[in-house]
Amino acid sequence: MENKLHWVRDVTFDEDRSAAAAGTSPQVMASIRNTVIAILRATDWTNAAHALRHHAHELDRPVHALLAA
Repeated sequence: MENKLHWVRDVTFDEDRSAAAAGTSPQVMASIRNTVIAILRATDWTNAAHALRHHAHELDRPVHALLAA
C-alpha cells in the first residue's frame, strides 16, 4: 500500500518516470521532493500541484515559503 507522501511524489512530481536512475541520484531527488512537500505542508498547502503552480509564477514566492517554514 502506497502512503500519501509517495502518492504525491508519484502523481505531482511524476517520480516513476524520472530519468534520474544512476548512482545515488534517485535517492537525492526523492529527498529533495520530500523536503519540498514538507515545506508546502508546513506552510498550510493541502494541494501540492496547486502550490507548485502558485510558487512558479513569481521567483520570490519559494524563498518566502522557505522563510515561513
